[in-house]
Amino acid sequence: MRASIFIGSVFFAALMAGTALAADATVELPVASSYNWTGGYIGAQIGGGWSKVDQPWGFTEASPNIFDQDNADGSGVVGGLHAGYNWQSGSFVFGGEADINATGIDGDDGGSGGDINGFKARWVASVRARAGFAFDRVLIYGTGGYAYLNGKADTRDVGRQESHSASFNGWTIGAGAEYALTDNITVRGEYRYADFGSKTVVFNNYVEDISPALHTVTIGVSYKF
Repeated sequence: MRASIFIGSVFFAALMAGTALAADATVELPVASSYNWTGGYIGAQIGGGWSKVDQPWGFTEASPNIFDQDNADGSGVVGGLHAGYNWQSGSFVFGGEADINATGIDGDDGGSGGDINGFKARWVASVRARAGFAFDRVLIYGTGGYAYLNGKADTRDVGRQESHSASFNGWTIGAGAEYALTDNITVRGEYRYADFGSKTVVFNNYVEDISPALHTVTIGVSYKF
């Protein structure tokens, strides 16, 4: 009985409040912002990254049998430029973006197999799709596409050092958030993972298999046209 009385009272109060609102012609609802993400943009980004560089096997002329190796994981600064274009339809925003970054991500395996084997990611580029949802001036998005890595593999021991440039093709995926400070200036934060498959690097007396992957976290600023 008490529950029925309580429910009835709540219903009656809600009905009276709705009637009062409808009768008050001066009540104004807030108007949503008309910010539009459609347009081209250019910008710059900076941050940090870390690499997961698997070296599953290698061999030398003196030791022709394949042996396991440790990983040449590393970390460092990442920074570069980006450019792209967005289209907005309702709350949905989609587009494409390209970027290029110089990196200081560098690491070595600490001396596996008698040699110190290292790998430095010198620069990385990508061409990606972006898609997400806009909440007024805030854009939450995902991104993914093709990635390219240029790095330097090296091996060294007492009295000898050798290095080779190596290029890798792979893919990248990530997510981020962007905020429009003004109609033309936006800021962003983004995380991306990139995988570059595997490549065999041949030194003078040493052969090494290298499988690099990168994680990057960056902040950036863009100018929207």
